[in-house]
Amino acid sequence: MPDSRGVSRRRMLGIGGALGLFAAGGLSASAALARRPSITGAELRSAVALPPPFQVPLPIPAVLKPLSTSDGSDHYQITQREARAEILPGVTTPLWTYEGSFPGPTIESRRGRPVTVTHRNELPVPTVVHLHGGRTPAASDGYPTDLVLPEGWPDATTPPGHEAGHGSGHGAPHVMHDPRAVVTRLTRDYTFPLDQRATMLWYHDHRMDFTAPALWRGLAGLHIVRDDAEDALGLPAGPRELPIMITDRAFAADGSLAYPSLDPTLRERPGVHEPYLAGVLGDVILVNGAPWPVHETDAARYRLRLLNASNARHYELEAVTDDGRRLDLVQIGADQGLLAAPVPHRLLPLAPAERYDVIIDFSGVPIGGRVRLLNRLGEGRTREVMAFRIARRAGDDSTIPRTLATDLPAWRRTDAVRVRDFSFRAGQLHDGRGWLIGGLPFDPARSDVTTRLGDVEVWRLIADVHHPVHLHLVGFQVLSRSGRPPLPHDAGLKDTVSLRPGEAVEIITRFDGYRGRYLFHCHNAEHEDMAMMANLEIT
Repeated sequence: MPDSRGVSRRRMLGIGGALGLFAAGGLSASAALARRPSITGAELRSAVALPPPFQVPLPIPAVLKPLSTSDGSDHYQITQREARAEILPGVTTPLWTYEGSFPGPTIESRRGRPVTVTHRNELPVPTVVHLHGGRTPAASDGYPTDLVLPEGWPDATTPPGHEAGHGSGHGAPHVMHDPRAVVTRLTRDYTFPLDQRATMLWYHDHRMDFTAPALWRGLAGLHIVRDDAEDALGLPAGPRELPIMITDRAFAADGSLAYPSLDPTLRERPGVHEPYLAGVLGDVILVNGAPWPVHETDAARYRLRLLNASNARHYELEAVTDDGRRLDLVQIGADQGLLAAPVPHRLLPLAPAERYDVIIDFSGVPIGGRVRLLNRLGEGRTREVMAFRIARRAGDDSTIPRTLATDLPAWRRTDAVRVRDFSFRAGQLHDGRGWLIGGLPFDPARSDVTTRLGDVEVWRLIADVHHPVHLHLVGFQVLSRSGRPPLPHDAGLKDTVSLRPGEAVEIITRFDGYRGRYLFHCHNAEHEDMAMMANLEIT
């Protein structure tokens, strides 16, 4: 277990976190930012022997079959349960899973066709399911206090004034009082209308104060929405369309997943040990749950549907052949679906929870050649992500149309009925240090933003360190970065934007879809567990 007694000044400067930098020696904001490394978080080191890269085949998550498809909707059932899997060759690792696998099974849907997923909780703690990127009614959005309790768990209610709060709590299982919480026992039906653009979403646990360790233990899966317009474009499909869920993990000596929880049972006391307050990084890169895998391909175009499902690690992806050539990653989509036109990249940054839809062309790589997907922000083993080995020549009738989509919103600054400012910074909680939005820790009983259904707003977001900011329910467009035009990878409709240290980003959105209570928060999972969330009320 990591030492929780404190860290040296050198250690604090090395973790890349504002908590250490602003607390140690009175550094000014500008001086601290100038000395901060390009990551936010501290890395755990595995205590088991790690395999060489590019030996394990890339797994493709199974597509879940619906239980029924009647009445114009599809009904699925997913059991959340403990399982054991061989992630590292020859090593068995306990996991928390959806349907016994990590990642969980993929759900494939059609735009506008409703889906109901019945989740059954057979884990030892409460859970919450959030469909990240979904245009979902509030009752099914996965608000963090809308718990699904396991059998035998005490009632999730605490008299006002006796709640445990962020990062504290002893004795009784941890809760935070929320008079509006809707709690069920054992099962819950989540209904997703999917009245939204075709894209790749993902579902994951969103339990109050314990999202980060639940994600780390395996509670994540993909949900792909398709429509006729995208199908007609002629993009690479079938076996040439690959979901790529990138995560990082570390392994203890017994093969279990190492994680620095204050309470490893995840029952009573949330939070992590001091060196990891800025975020938890692992030293093993997993793709679809496999360490540094390799995938055999044709000499043809492939569509990679990229998701960074890591808790805190940022990536800067690059595709390189063994002779040093860099291949284009041609971006065709963002978090919320297709771009208006393709955008080629040689380097593609990918923050936690961001998704990018890219096409890579292997036709110019010799048969038997290899293309490595590298992380330019990594060091040592974390610099490698996965590899593709080109196995054969094959026909390829896929295309990359010059026009991909014509249905992107055309919001203008003059459409905005208001402008709001939010700071995302380290700060003080009642029981220690944490992460704040606008100087406040999360409180489910407080309304932070109230807006009317249909209103267009501009939000200005400013960060101290890296903060991937996610809005529930709505997509948005990036207007500027620190007063300059958006970067090429900001194109399209997004639901998560990466704020770099000291950066101010402007976004614009229309709050449509549904009324109710939603969230916006940092998607560094340790940050959101330590209070970096806020309420969004749509009336």
